[in-house]
Amino acid sequence: MADIFDVLADGTRRELLATLLERRIQGASNGELSVSELVQRLGLSQPTVSKHLQRLREHGLVSVRTDGQHHLYRLESEPLHQVERWVADFLGEDDPDASAADGSGSAAFTAWSGSDAGESLGRRLADGTHQARAVASSATEKVAARLPRIVKRKAGDKP
Repeated sequence: MADIFDVLADGTRRELLATLLERRIQGASNGELSVSELVQRLGLSQPTVSKHLQRLREHGLVSVRTDGQHHLYRLESEPLHQVERWVADFLGEDDPDASAADGSGSAAFTAWSGSDAGESLGRRLADGTHQARAVASSATEKVAARLPRIVKRKAGDKP
């Protein structure tokens, strides 16, 4: 779950997702956009768009279909539903779908829609993940360093 927050913390990737969502809502072309259309709409370079689309693809947030020389991207919402369910647990909501149904919006949508709240949430979760990994790595190193002494004691040898 933490990796998806790293992905969503980036404003450019949230813009790409929002653009693909807009296309899906319009119902045009199965909600697909080519890389060149995304480049034009966002005013970014082709390498930048491709790099971010690759990251989104790695996490299942977009899918790609090849049509000749064109790569057509489309939003995949299931990973965002997983984020929404996870965030809803912290908000104390019993039914994460209820917030979307009543028009109040969802936490997951806010997290990637380009709002400052989404960037803040994503960055905090990414920072927390980094800190947790650093602590776990440090603990693993300490245990590994002591392991030979522990094994010798168990075997009856003196340290």
